[in-house]
Amino acid sequence: MTPQVRSDEELLAWLQALTRPTALIELAAFFACLAFAWVVVRLVRGAQPKRGSVWFGEGIVDGVLFPVLALAAALAMRWFLVARVPEVPDALFRIVVPVLLSLAVIRLIVRVLHKAYPESRLMRVVERSVSWVAWIAVVLWLTGLLPMLMKELDGIRWTIGATTISVRNAIEGLLAAGVVLVLALWLSSAIEARLLKGVTDTEHLGVRKIAANAVRALLLFVGLMFSLSAAGIDLTALGVLGGALGVGIGFGLQKLAANYVSGFVILAERSMRIGDIVRVDNFEGRITDITTRYTVIRALNGRESIVPNEMMITQRVENSSLADRQVAMSTVVQVAYGTDLDALMPRLAEAARGVPRVLAEPAPGVMLTAFAADGLELTVSFWIGDPENGQNNVRSEVNLAILRTLGELGVEIPYPQRVLRRA
Repeated sequence: MTPQVRSDEELLAWLQALTRPTALIELAAFFACLAFAWVVVRLVRGAQPKRGSVWFGEGIVDGVLFPVLALAAALAMRWFLVARVPEVPDALFRIVVPVLLSLAVIRLIVRVLHKAYPESRLMRVVERSVSWVAWIAVVLWLTGLLPMLMKELDGIRWTIGATTISVRNAIEGLLAAGVVLVLALWLSSAIEARLLKGVTDTEHLGVRKIAANAVRALLLFVGLMFSLSAAGIDLTALGVLGGALGVGIGFGLQKLAANYVSGFVILAERSMRIGDIVRVDNFEGRITDITTRYTVIRALNGRESIVPNEMMITQRVENSSLADRQVAMSTVVQVAYGTDLDALMPRLAEAARGVPRVLAEPAPGVMLTAFAADGLELTVSFWIGDPENGQNNVRSEVNLAILRTLGELGVEIPYPQRVLRRA
């Protein structure tokens, strides 16, 4: 009997078993497994959803834990029915087990990639591709075509040096490599979240950030080695590859390598920390993140700049947070000639001091800075201690306080004047 005929007969027998009344027992057992998994996840997770969690997802059934528990319950139920209730055919659970296994793999890969790269469009394509591959594999396995397909792929071979590789080995190696890399990425993300959890001190945040980046790089490297070994690649050949990679870094990837090295240097030296206010390449803002390749600087107006780490090392960077956080500011106002400045200047200083964000020490000051064409120019200087909260807004509050004071005292703000004389 040919494998095709045997496969057709097995498929027909399986379809007939699904139509028997005893299949309802399997259906009830399957729903019991789903209910068990749902209750356990609900009890473990609690009432509030845990956003970004790989195990729980955004809800109860879209994480990794639900299909894993359902799969474990289905395997136990299948064993019980086969051993204790032999009159019930193993028909429905023949579908349920591979479907739940595929669902668990899809959930794992999707949740890990979504957590590691939440804004990447490429990851969306990868997620859909993984889903299609997993479900196609389930369909091929259920119809009995997967063993025949794998046998045909195993017959397609080619030789690389002293190693013979088949298409089947290459596919299995790629799948194993993908699983290992996803697990390494998941573990590194979990360690990074644990290291950065509850850290508010920017000094310790930078140290933990470099530790998290180093752990992620190490785990991904180890995962890559396991993946190459699973794919059937001789790791001893990596010596030649390493030499070629070194030449490539020396010529084409030197900027990328410099950025990675600079990132570790910045985090290790702590010359710049997350939360510092810096100015680099005429862009000023707060450092919101330091990765191994670039630094994210967010300006006070909401704009963000992604600066390569090499630039943070090789160019001049003004760090306001390493020095005194107090920032001096000033505003200019003109009053009419003839104004009693001895009485007005203390009142303007008092008005500036009344603004909540203006520091009482150093105290605000008022100076006569110029005899302008239209009036006397007064400069009101003051200090603030929280420049990260904005500077134009506090200057506006000081200007409003000055305007109210001038209105109360009846002091005129002169308009531009021109005197014309007839010759």
